Amino acid sequence: MKNKQYIFFGFMATLIAGLFLLSSNLSAKDTKETSSVSRHQAINKFLYVLDLVEKYNVDPITIEEIVNKSLSGLLSNLDAHSSFLDAKHFESLNIQTEGKFGGLGITVGMKDGALTVIAPIEGTPADKAGLKAGDIILKIEKQSTLNMTIDEAVKLMRGKKGTKINITLFRKGEDKPIPVAIIRDEIKIESVYAKIIGDDILYLRVVQFDKKVVDDIRKHLKKHLPKRKGIILDLRNNPGGLLDQATGLVDLFVAKGDIVSQKGRNKLEQKVYKATSSGTYSRVPIVTLVNAGSASASEIVSGALQDLKRSVVVGEKTFGKGSVQVIRPISPKEAIKLTIARYYLPSGRTIQAVGVTPDIIVQQGKVTTVEDEFSIKESELKQHLEGELEKLDGKKKKKKNENEKIDKNIITEKQIKNDLQLKSGIDILKALIITKSR
Repeated sequence: MKNKQYIFFGFMATLIAGLFLLSSNLSAKDTKETSSVSRHQAINKFLYVLDLVEKYNVDPITIEEIVNKSLSGLLSNLDAHSSFLDAKHFESLNIQTEGKFGGLGITVGMKDGALTVIAPIEGTPADKAGLKAGDIILKIEKQSTLNMTIDEAVKLMRGKKGTKINITLFRKGEDKPIPVAIIRDEIKIESVYAKIIGDDILYLRVVQFDKKVVDDIRKHLKKHLPKRKGIILDLRNNPGGLLDQATGLVDLFVAKGDIVSQKGRNKLEQKVYKATSSGTYSRVPIVTLVNAGSASASEIVSGALQDLKRSVVVGEKTFGKGSVQVIRPISPKEAIKLTIARYYLPSGRTIQAVGVTPDIIVQQGKVTTVEDEFSIKESELKQHLEGELEKLDGKKKKKKNENEKIDKNIITEKQIKNDLQLKSGIDILKALIITKSR
């Protein structure tokens, strides 16, 4: 009797399981069919609207123009960095990639819906004209930048070498917009350079992450270490660049651990970049300088070094661009730029729209002390007395430093006093060097 009960209950359990699986399969099938129907309905709605616009729009418009405008609206509404590249924009992008173009030397991005200067590149027309990270571009010539895409803005600002462009800026702290006239020039960038501070500090400035950054940094490290006991890594106003160069730079100073991970919907976009132990300078103390103009690859470097306890980060909060874009051609002359993933630092935090917050926040400015004020008064008195002596002698004396040559490979005390962030970084690095030696 018990065996019959077991068989009955076993049969019932099998039947219920079978019905459940059948129900699940039917439900999955219904869901798939419903999804397919809604997809067809959405596409039909889109085609219907295209047809209405082509037939009834007040101005004649071709179907190709309608589709291009639709694609442009679709991509630009996904996020600030995705866009449709028509033939002109795609050609412009290819020219930019080759590096043969006349321009201003700034990197721009969308921040809170406004066209914002991420960073002027050192030595370029924009830098010489006084543009700063965080400046909002209100107008390019007479065109408002409201509702303008990044690609449209870049296209307007690029032009032939020697031609003039007028832009209007909004700068925080200023009472009214600032008009600026800039002469375009061919943009040639030295991405890495090194200088010496005092006897024991190596200063490394990375302007942007091009394909030679890691090799250049490695050469400077071989030349100056171990003679120098600490490194100032300056990533201020660095708008980013190549990911492999950013991870490669971190790898020079970190022996193990994740540097950055890339996460997207597609499994192919799930990547983790890890540090390797070979060729690593893992013991030299580092201070990294950042500001609001530090973006993308420079945020990966500063954030990874911070998370891995390899560097003290000093300065201002960074820009906050941590997304990955790819260019996908859709015809021989057209393409789309699409955001496919986001970057995540070793701790798991994202950079996108958040940025990297320094360990020690220091605003830009000059170093001012009571001693400086006294020395200024003292120098004024000295100049006055020298002037009186010249009247008595009837001739002028040559200034002591008139013929002195300044060594471009050394950062002077005057330069340090004019840069509060650098001064703070040096003081912190000196403390790290003392602690390490003890």
